[in-house]
Amino acid sequence: MNISTKSIGLSVTRLTQKQGDEIINDSKNKLLNQKQNLSEEDLSKLSKLPSSNLSALLELAHNVRLEYCGETVEIEGILSAKTGGCTEDCHFCSQSARHESTVKATPLLSEDEVLKAAIETKELGATEFCIVLAIKGPDEKIMNYLEKMVPLVNSKTGLDVAVSAGILTDEQATRLKACGTHRYNHNLETARSFFENVVTTHSFEERFDTCMLVKKHDMQLCCGILFGMGESEDQRVEVLSQLQQLEPTEVPLNFLNPRPGTPLASNSIVQTSEALKWIAISRLALPGVILRYAGGREITMRDFQADGMLSGINALIVGNYLTTLGRDPKLDIKMLSDLKMPIGSLTGII
Repeated sequence: MNISTKSIGLSVTRLTQKQGDEIINDSKNKLLNQKQNLSEEDLSKLSKLPSSNLSALLELAHNVRLEYCGETVEIEGILSAKTGGCTEDCHFCSQSARHESTVKATPLLSEDEVLKAAIETKELGATEFCIVLAIKGPDEKIMNYLEKMVPLVNSKTGLDVAVSAGILTDEQATRLKACGTHRYNHNLETARSFFENVVTTHSFEERFDTCMLVKKHDMQLCCGILFGMGESEDQRVEVLSQLQQLEPTEVPLNFLNPRPGTPLASNSIVQTSEALKWIAISRLALPGVILRYAGGREITMRDFQADGMLSGINALIVGNYLTTLGRDPKLDIKMLSDLKMPIGSLTGII
């Protein structure tokens, strides 16, 4: 890969290159020869690799992605259908009513507004469209809205429609499946042991239980991580192990873009090399999932976005995010064309 590990830096070296080579070779044998998932102990060893092993780590992750998932890249657009005013206190989120944020509560988007966004997403070559609502969980008004919007978007555009509407009950999961929800997004965000440092108004267990409900009702589970909130490397390994238990279809990888007015506004941005390292380790932890570039990639990856595509990523959110701007979708399409990576739909499995 055309990337200099010296120029972008890496965290403290704890192993020799020889030890690192042995760990990478062991991981390669387990994943590519034995088709065996890595353990939490294996992932912990990978997290301690020296910077001199970074290129080999990224190459292994790319080869694992090709072996388990193929060359296809899935493109998704997301839309904030209900922005701001959320009752929860997620410390990274500018949509919380508990923070001094410039993001204010807005009404639900109209049918025409949602369809316009879905059509624009379709024109980019996307196959997936996610309707996102800033809420703890849906009430009856939101459920009725989703039961109308999900089949409407699908019928008008042919896009697979995903939903992100917070914590669900069993009855709500039943209804979302019945109306045609293809994927349901509910991120763990971080490890159980760190969760109370970033959210206090609901528990890790509530999130985990909703993820289990999604799988119980045979919707594809989209369950992501947010790196850079102050968690340790051990806690990053922990959340990857917890995702292994959930066996999601898709895992969005987000990198903190500190938002003004939130408790994490002063956090540092994740370094590019650190992001590449954790993209690769995420792929090795979850070899068959749809591993999606998501929020924060523009400020974290900067000019190295293509390197992430060669380090385990096989999906993108294109266009804008919920409350922040993404990069020009044309740049992403050109990047995939330059890398000779075809665009299509995916169904990930661990």
